[in-house]
Amino acid sequence: MQVVVTEPIHSVPLARLREAADVLTWDDPRAADWSCADAVIVRAATVTRSQIAAAPNLKVIGKHGIGVNAIDVEAARERGVQVVYTPTANINSVAELIVGFMLALARKLPANAQMLRAGACRIAPPELTGAELGGKTLGLVGLGRIAQRTADICRHGFGMAVAGFDPFVPPERFAALGFVHHATLDSLLASADVISVSVPYTPETRGLIGAAELARVRPGAILVNTARGGVVDEAALAEALRHGPLAAAACDVFETEPPGPDHPLLALPNFMASLHVGASTDEALLRVGTIVVDDVLAVLRGDKPEFPYA
Repeated sequence: MQVVVTEPIHSVPLARLREAADVLTWDDPRAADWSCADAVIVRAATVTRSQIAAAPNLKVIGKHGIGVNAIDVEAARERGVQVVYTPTANINSVAELIVGFMLALARKLPANAQMLRAGACRIAPPELTGAELGGKTLGLVGLGRIAQRTADICRHGFGMAVAGFDPFVPPERFAALGFVHHATLDSLLASADVISVSVPYTPETRGLIGAAELARVRPGAILVNTARGGVVDEAALAEALRHGPLAAAACDVFETEPPGPDHPLLALPNFMASLHVGASTDEALLRVGTIVVDDVLAVLRGDKPEFPYA
């Protein structure tokens, strides 16, 4: 069996994969040729219809992560190729990054660091007075596993109230979780002090939060996007940070990754960014790598994988 791994994965599951199959990794020129591949494991790389067509032996595509928007799932299904993914492995790491962004923005830590490096003339300058998260309302756009874990941290750690909007989740589920249900996105945005965006990238969620939506945000609110680039309109976000109503924002994801140094958002003092590192902790990478390798090998053995993509 031949397995192509297009990008680095944790060394422990990679070693176990090597014990079970002939593995071609990202640094091997032969990895570009899928003609003999029985399986492919990808992280951010795309898997196109033409790539699938050029892999006659392909039986399974393993997504090292949650979002499968870069994989032509329809083409895979047409060919009888299974797609597996890791929907539970990086929940905690992404949630902790969201909370880290929230704290940093609420306490204006980026501006503090910038002032220190430039040569501060006093301590506790009034313009860097921050805000507590305690008692504030966290607004969840999307009620998936990451959003729920973020809510747990914020509610039990800071005493925040939690509200959410997700048209695919019934109001009873919100009530069971103790979250305030909002039937519309506009209603949620107008009520939340901190907004966390955690939805998959689909045709329906592209541009989900644009200029019209941002105009309805509560003045002084913070927005964090760890979903996918394109869910939040970046030009509209920059405008809302320059002129209000947003006080600050952070993104781990962009439409073009990585964004260029001239990206308008990166010039704003009330904006933070990271290089799509939500799942990049040693613990999460070990879990994600283990799950994707387990499921890829299961399919190759003819067994049922734990996390098939429906």
